[in-house]
Amino acid sequence: MKKLFVFLLLFSRFAQAQQKEIRLYNGPAPGSESWSWSEKQNDKNPLHLMTVYNVVIPTLTIFPPDPAMANGTAVIICPGGAFHFLSIDMEGNEVAKWLSARGITALVLKYRVARSHSDDPLVDMMTGLSDPKYKVDYDAEMQAAIPIAIADGRAAIAYVRRHAADIGVSPDRIGIIGFSAGGTVAASAAFNYNKDNRPNFVAPVYVYMPVSLQSEVLPDAPPMFLACASDDQLGLAPQSVDLYNKWLNSKHSVEMHLYAKGGHGFGMQVQHQPSDTWIDRFGDWLVFIGMSKPKS
Repeated sequence: MKKLFVFLLLFSRFAQAQQKEIRLYNGPAPGSESWSWSEKQNDKNPLHLMTVYNVVIPTLTIFPPDPAMANGTAVIICPGGAFHFLSIDMEGNEVAKWLSARGITALVLKYRVARSHSDDPLVDMMTGLSDPKYKVDYDAEMQAAIPIAIADGRAAIAYVRRHAADIGVSPDRIGIIGFSAGGTVAASAAFNYNKDNRPNFVAPVYVYMPVSLQSEVLPDAPPMFLACASDDQLGLAPQSVDLYNKWLNSKHSVEMHLYAKGGHGFGMQVQHQPSDTWIDRFGDWLVFIGMSKPKS
C-alpha cells in the first residue's frame, strides 16, 4: 500500500510538471489593457468539447518530454475556435502529449479571443456563423480579435527563443502549429517576422488564411506543413492550396495533405476517415526536416 501511495505521489508531481503554465507578457497584454472579464473553461455544449474562453491573460502551458528523449525541438500549439474560444484539448493538449511522447517540447498557447456572450461559446459560434441576424456582429468581433491573436503567436515564438535555455530547447528549433483560427496565428508567423519571432517551421491545419492576411513571402521563409480536408464545411481547403502554391512558386520547402474526407475541426479525433492519420504525417515531416527522430 505504501509503494502504491509513493507511486501515485510521484505520478501526480510528474503530471503537474507536464502542466506548467507561464504568462506570455509581464503585466497586461498590449492592446487589451482594459479587458476585465474572467477566463472560463467548460464542456457544456452539444459536442462536449472542452472550451476555454474569455482569455485575457495569454499563457503557454509546457509539456516537456522525457529528458532521455528530448531532442531540443519546441512546437507551439495554437488551438482553434473562431477567435471566440479555444478547443483546448482536441487541438491543444492532446497534440502536446503526442509530440512530447516523441521527444519534442510542446507548448500550448492560450491566445486572446473575443469576449463570449454566454457560457456556451460553441453554440454562439454556430449561431454567429449561420444566423444572418447575428453574423455581422460575430464577424466584427472576430476581425477585431485576429490581430491580437496573431500578436500573441509572434510573442510566444519570441518568448520561447528568449527563454530557450530555461525551457530546454534550441533557439533555432522552434516551430508553431495551429488549427483553423489557430492556423491563422501559425500561418501569420510565416510572414512579416523578425529575427526574434521567426519560426523555424510552421504547420497550419485547416487554416483560415485569406489573401488579405498575407503579404510577401520572404527569402528565408520557414518550411511549411499543411493539412486540410476537401470536404471542409467552411470551405477552407482552397486557402491551404493557396499557401502551398505561394511556397512552391517561391521555391520554399512545403508539404500538403489534402484529405478526401475529414470535415472541419478534425483535430485529434478518430473518425475512421482519411484525415485520422494527419498527425502521423506531421511527425514524418518533422523527421524529414531534421526537427525530430523516428519513434522507436
